[in-house]
Amino acid sequence: MIPLRDSVRPKSFPFINYSLIILNIYVFYKQLQLFPDELEPFLQTYGVIPAKMAELSPWLLLSGQWEPFLPFVTSLFLHGSLLHIGGNMLYLWVFGDNVEDRLGHFRYLLFYLIAGIAGSLAHIYFNPDSSVPTIGASGAIAGVLGAYFLAFPKARVLALVPIAFFVTITEVRAVFFLFLWFILQVLNGLTALGVGRNAQMVAWWAHIGGFAAGAFFFKLFKKRK
Repeated sequence: MIPLRDSVRPKSFPFINYSLIILNIYVFYKQLQLFPDELEPFLQTYGVIPAKMAELSPWLLLSGQWEPFLPFVTSLFLHGSLLHIGGNMLYLWVFGDNVEDRLGHFRYLLFYLIAGIAGSLAHIYFNPDSSVPTIGASGAIAGVLGAYFLAFPKARVLALVPIAFFVTITEVRAVFFLFLWFILQVLNGLTALGVGRNAQMVAWWAHIGGFAAGAFFFKLFKKRK
């Protein structure tokens, strides 16, 4: 299912969510300007490489050496294709504004980054030997979905739904839409465990870890009434 819009309107202007979308698109535009021989070292530098990141010690952060951990953030703004960034930004557009409204602007930005990092850590845990750079905002956006799942279960999502050889537009409950999305990630993640770690095309466990982290940290970050 492909979401088109939801039924909840935010009470405040979601400028952080819009800024994240604009920044992702801008970075992807700059990526397109790189030559093939420039793109690979660029992704090796700013993407999350599980085999490399798994060797890092948290003590480096305590000693002020944060540069090796920078890919945990930079990878969230890189994408591999137009379809990749288009799908991610569509989900962020539909669901992110209301989560920002519920958390508050600064908390939402912090929440987004933490969920993305948690997604990367989950991917590293299940693929510690992979040398393939992991890029994309999917883990962070999965965190947004986890928060939306808890905050707006009764909301309705207008979505494109494929039925056999046809596609129809219908409204579905957000709780059903997101539950189905999460189950599909888990099924694909379990299937991917039997695939060569350097052959996986999608970081399914980043989605799963991001969603779980989003649901957990939403409870901590949401504004008190």
